[in-house]
Amino acid sequence: MNQANNTQSQKRRLLEYLIEHKRITTLTARLQLDVMHPAARVQELKADGNNIVTFKRHVDNHHKVAEYVLLSQ
Repeated sequence: MNQANNTQSQKRRLLEYLIEHKRITTLTARLQLDVMHPAARVQELKADGNNIVTFKRHVDNHHKVAEYVLLSQ
């Protein structure tokens, strides 16, 4: 496993992004942060005590993406 992309590194990148931007979509997490399973990382961040909520957003008539919002830090 690439040390720079292990689970802890992905969680750190995701949390840092959320702290700075307050929200992120699944697509952004995958494409910009190289987090291939954002839902799992978000669940882990929630288990660590972070207050993150998930919304489903329509991107067109047939597709939805998850948007994760950090409520407090």
